[in-house]
Amino acid sequence: MAGTEARADAVILVGGKGTRLRPLTVGTPKPMLPTAGAPFLTHLLARIRDAGLTHVVLGTSYRAEVFEEHFGDGSELGLEIDYVVESEPLGTGGAIRNIASALRHDTVMVFNGDVLGGTDLGAILDTHESAAADVTLHLVRVADPRAYGCVPTDADGRVLEFLEKTQDPPTDQINAGCYVFRREVIEAIPEGRAISVEREIFPALLERGAAVHGHVDHSYWRDMGTPADFVRGSSDLVRGIAPSPLLAGRHGEALVDESASVGGGALLYGGSVVGRGAEIGAGARLDQTVVFDGVRIGAGAVVERSIIAEGATIGPRAVIRDAVIGEGADIGARCEFIGGARVWPGVAIPDGGVRFSTDV
Repeated sequence: MAGTEARADAVILVGGKGTRLRPLTVGTPKPMLPTAGAPFLTHLLARIRDAGLTHVVLGTSYRAEVFEEHFGDGSELGLEIDYVVESEPLGTGGAIRNIASALRHDTVMVFNGDVLGGTDLGAILDTHESAAADVTLHLVRVADPRAYGCVPTDADGRVLEFLEKTQDPPTDQINAGCYVFRREVIEAIPEGRAISVEREIFPALLERGAAVHGHVDHSYWRDMGTPADFVRGSSDLVRGIAPSPLLAGRHGEALVDESASVGGGALLYGGSVVGRGAEIGAGARLDQTVVFDGVRIGAGAVVERSIIAEGATIGPRAVIRDAVIGEGADIGARCEFIGGARVWPGVAIPDGGVRFSTDV
């Protein structure tokens, strides 16, 4: 969008520990996990760049150094990236206040760093400007809003209230974790203490009559916080259901790095991803699975809706279904891990050592 670069800073909150994705996040921040061929955060940065925003501030905390080591000043992505470290947990509001000194513009677009989205970022900024809003929230309409906080709006798009999870929600509009602030609103947030935008800042703004608006759409949206959502989000990127500039023209049933090897008769589908130097044995079957770099999967193994971390080995005829296998783990032949099983890094399981069915 022409001229957008002069309109806003982009701020991405990436300080969380990603505990729901352990053991994948034991040593790696969640936004840096390989997702459809690149660290997850890279897909969001590419969307920000394509929307015309060029200055990005990363609000980091857990393993903060990993982000700067990978992205540097952002020039390889056509961006200027600054880093602000949060030394103690400050909540969403405190994290946003913590980056105020790095801002350059009067309009600030804030992203939750673990959300995979597909909305038109320029359209949200347009809504914010045309409404002369103090804060604009991206609201997504979902089929079942009961698991989320709901945000009803009036006919003019003004936010009426913020509702906690309820079994009888009055609207299908949920908070999608993307906000546009006037800079003065951020600078008015109390400094140096933990504070929640959803529970404290936004309700307080409504109470004093501030202009809080919603930008409502049906765009793609997924919180990537659990293994099941991580796998589904990666698959949706590969298949083109979720948009990413990084994958333009490369959509399909699988995304296989050119340095990986795939044996004869192996089947890869469901938006599966195979990382650098990985080896997939003859007759193996991968469905909606994320295979990190350097993984070896034996002949005839079946891996479905699972994440196999870097350097792990899956033995011949093993079955891995809805599971997470940690970095460098060694799963023996004919083992079975299903239904939410998680294997920690470096653990070795002997051939046939864990099964959920009789050994035939």
